[in-house]
Amino acid sequence: MVSINKNNIKKKTGPILAIGAAGKFAGLVIPELLKRECTVRALVRKPEEVEGVRRQGVAEVVLGDLSDQASIERAMVSVSSVFYIAPVSLSNEASVGKMVVQAAARAGVRRFVFSSVIYPVLSALANHAQKAPVEEELLISGMEYSILQPTVFFQNIKESWPRILSTGVFAEPWSVDTLFSRVDYRDVAEVAAIALTEDRLLYGTFQLCAEGWHNRTDVAAIMSDVVARPIVAARIEPSKATASAGPAAPMLERMFNWYQLRGLRGNSLILEAILGRAPRTLRAFFEELAQASHDAAANQTLPLPA
Repeated sequence: MVSINKNNIKKKTGPILAIGAAGKFAGLVIPELLKRECTVRALVRKPEEVEGVRRQGVAEVVLGDLSDQASIERAMVSVSSVFYIAPVSLSNEASVGKMVVQAAARAGVRRFVFSSVIYPVLSALANHAQKAPVEEELLISGMEYSILQPTVFFQNIKESWPRILSTGVFAEPWSVDTLFSRVDYRDVAEVAAIALTEDRLLYGTFQLCAEGWHNRTDVAAIMSDVVARPIVAARIEPSKATASAGPAAPMLERMFNWYQLRGLRGNSLILEAILGRAPRTLRAFFEELAQASHDAAANQTLPLPA
C-alpha cells in the first residue's frame, strides 16, 4: 500500500460533499478522504442511512434526493468540492447529472469529480451514453474537474458470491467467451480522493481498469484456484436476468446483448500510473471474499457462551 503524502494535499475552504454516501461505491470514497484528513459532508437519501454513514467518521450527514433539486442545492452550500456517482439504473440519469453539476456551479463549488463510465461514447448503451451529457456539462461548468471512467467493477460479483460457492457456477447474461476489463472500485475511490485533494489530476479524463482482459472461463478458473474446487462458467438468458429489473429491464437487456457480441476492454496503464502501484487483482479480490466466507462459517459454528 502506498503511503499518503499529506504535503501534496491542498487545504480546502469547506467540506467535500460525497453524494450518495450510503451507496456501496460512493461509500468507498469516504474512507479514502478521511485518511487524507478531509472534512466530509455525506448526502444520503433515507433517514435510516444516516447513522451508518455517521459511524464512518464524516463531519456532517444531510438528507437529500436527486429528484429534489432544492435539497441538492441545500447540500451544496459552503462545500469546496463534490464527488458524484449516479445511482444504478437511474432512468433520467443525464438530466439529473446535469442538474447536479449546474447546482454545484451555482453554489460556487470549486472542484467536481465525476465517476462516469468507460466509453460513454457508446450510444447503443444507455447506461454509458447517459453519462456523456453530464461530462459535457462539467466541461463547460467553469469548475475544476476530473472525470473518472472505470470499467466493470469487481464488486458486482460480491453479491453473487454465496450463490457461486453453493452452486459451483459463475453465470452472467452474456457469452462466456467475450473479453472484459474489470476494476476494484476501492482503487477508483483512491483515485477519486487524489482528484479531490491534489492538483495532479485536474482537467483530466481517466480510463480506470485493472490489468488483464478476462472472459468468464478465465474468471471461473481464478475462482476455482482460490476456493480449491471447480467453479464452472455459464450464461444466463438476458430475459431471466432482467425479470425483476422493472422499467430498467429493456435497457439492461440491450446492454447484455451488446456485451454478448463485443465485450468491454480497456487499459490498466493510467490507473497504475495514478496509484503508483499495480491495481488490485481479481485473484486478490476473490481471496478476500473466500476468507470472509470462511470466517463467517467459522463464526456460525462457534459454541454459544454459557
